[in-house]
Amino acid sequence: MTAELSQRARGRRRRSVSGRLLASFVIVFLAFAITLAWCFHALRSAAQDAHSLGHAYLPLMTSIGDALAGQNVMNAQLNHVTSARNPDDVRTWISTARRLRPLSFARIRGDARDGLGSGKIDIGLRVEVLRKIADVESLSQGQGVKVDSLFQALADSRRADAERIRDELVAIEAEVAKRLRLLRQVVDRAIRTRIHAMRERERWSMHLLIALSVLTLLVGLVTSVYARRVLKPLSQVSGRARAVAAGDLTPRDVLATPDEIGELAETFEDMVAAIRQTRAELVRAERLATIGKMAAQITHEVRNPLSSIGLNLEMLEDEVETSGEGRQLLSAIQSEVDRLAEIAEKYLAVVREPQLNLSQENLGDLVRECHTFMEPELRRAGVCSSVQADVEDSLVQVDETQFRQALVNMLRNACQAAAPDGEVWIHVGRDGQDFAIRVEDDGPGVDVDDREHCFDPFFTTKSGGTGLGLAVTRAIVESHGGRIRYFPRDGGGSVFVMTLPG
Repeated sequence: MTAELSQRARGRRRRSVSGRLLASFVIVFLAFAITLAWCFHALRSAAQDAHSLGHAYLPLMTSIGDALAGQNVMNAQLNHVTSARNPDDVRTWISTARRLRPLSFARIRGDARDGLGSGKIDIGLRVEVLRKIADVESLSQGQGVKVDSLFQALADSRRADAERIRDELVAIEAEVAKRLRLLRQVVDRAIRTRIHAMRERERWSMHLLIALSVLTLLVGLVTSVYARRVLKPLSQVSGRARAVAAGDLTPRDVLATPDEIGELAETFEDMVAAIRQTRAELVRAERLATIGKMAAQITHEVRNPLSSIGLNLEMLEDEVETSGEGRQLLSAIQSEVDRLAEIAEKYLAVVREPQLNLSQENLGDLVRECHTFMEPELRRAGVCSSVQADVEDSLVQVDETQFRQALVNMLRNACQAAAPDGEVWIHVGRDGQDFAIRVEDDGPGVDVDDREHCFDPFFTTKSGGTGLGLAVTRAIVESHGGRIRYFPRDGGGSVFVMTLPG
């Protein structure tokens, strides 16, 4: 049974508990890694957006604001230039502002070209800013002649010409200011778009972070439940071990789990079955030993009276002249006394440790001689018999007397078990390196429940049997270093195989 369970366990595909738990923790780690990666991505995107706002958009907005502020001051100076008390001071300021204005435009271009990144929004904004600032520059250039004409008219007291030139300059500078305001609006709209995108990304990041955190928590809970379910059979095995330690050897169903725990449970149940079988054998052995001691004591006490009865019967036959019926009665009494003496010898043979007197014998010849001795008894029982020896040089070290007794017991057992007008076969051959003697009969065979007990002392299924023949035979064979086994015969009957070292 143990071998079958072990073979079944080896044939079943096993899944490692450590592998399953490792896979569970890998899933948890992946969920956590995804969450961590998204957090890192969100933080990196927020950092990039903050960097873009701080190092590109805000400086650009500041440059445009400075240029627009200077332009507004210039427009105010031009509006009041005709009414100024000291036109030369105004002329100096306007000339200085016109010389500094290209630097403001260059600063705007530099902030747009160097500060804006490679994103789609940044590239579009950079192209638009550079185009608009180029238009503003082209519009503001070439006004130096008109400025000189304005101040020359003021110096010549030509007020009407001065006001006309002033109005032309104010119109041009107002258009420059307008375009700068439009440029500022473009940048401001881009900033608002960027901030809106940052807020949307933040909102989605928060939602996704919460979702991933919940997912990680759920995966962790599911993994914990799965790990607990995987390890649950281990607690059952531990409980079973405590029950066995308390003395409960009742057979239980094996935990059918395709992993090391299931294999451990199968092995543990095999061990429990072996312990249960060993305990039963020990109990049976102790019982048989007790019975054997009692039988030996009783047999020893019976032998002496039997010997006296037998001797007195012989003397009675010599002293008393009886009729034929009386002699038959005396003969029947003598036969029963002999039978009782034979039974007593069998009981003592079971109890006594066989003392061997070894000699080298030819096993085939020994089997043939025993068959010749038993053949008349077999024929009287209506049983046919045959001997086949496949080995000629079958020399073994045996105690001839005791081994003859074992062979006779085997043949007598086969004769009694054979069917009416049945047949008995004896075969001598090899079983690997050992010699084997097979004794087969065509009887009903031994029941499945009785097969493990057929060599036990005092166990018999025959009416009037003592149950000592096979027990004595096993003791003799095992004392020679061999063994005896029972097999059911194909087609019905029994096969007893005795093996001896070659």
